[in-house]
Amino acid sequence: MNKKLAAALSGGAVLVLALSGCSDDSDDKVNAWAKKVCDQVQPQVKKIEEANTAIQKETTDQSKADVVQKTDSAAFQSMSEAYKAMGAAVKSAGAPPVEDGEKTQQEAVKELDGISAAYANLKKQVDTLNTKDQAKFADGLKGIAAELDKLSKSGNQALTKLQSGEVGKAMKKQQSCQRSAAPSPA
Repeated sequence: MNKKLAAALSGGAVLVLALSGCSDDSDDKVNAWAKKVCDQVQPQVKKIEEANTAIQKETTDQSKADVVQKTDSAAFQSMSEAYKAMGAAVKSAGAPPVEDGEKTQQEAVKELDGISAAYANLKKQVDTLNTKDQAKFADGLKGIAAELDKLSKSGNQALTKLQSGEVGKAMKKQQSCQRSAAPSPA
């Protein structure tokens, strides 16, 4: 059961890594926009990776319910804040200087804010789980794992669009948007 929760969380990390795996364009405006976004998003990606690592570390069959609850709650809070900050970063960078840039930016911000809200909701759910009854706690975690699974599989079309074309090419050139810039925690 706890392995299912960890697997669902790993799926959420895929979405984050899409932002950090950001071709080759000499347009200075697009490159400047990409750098601004990547520099602000990178610390948030690291925060989400650390939260995922913390959950996976505590999600074993031997983990005590109250420890799992505390760890998951803190991790979901951290993820919610990180996605909110990524949305704010994309918003503050302004519309990317490409065709339909404003619409693309607005959709990406809306999507990131939605993901933030979903993690905030998961935090609320995990906070209400009964840690005194292991069976009820496990059942509650199953529900949360199902929500995480849906979240990890939910469409991230706006983020994909944001990272395509000229903008995607410019993001790939930014050191702060390259996966090697954020080493995975051991």
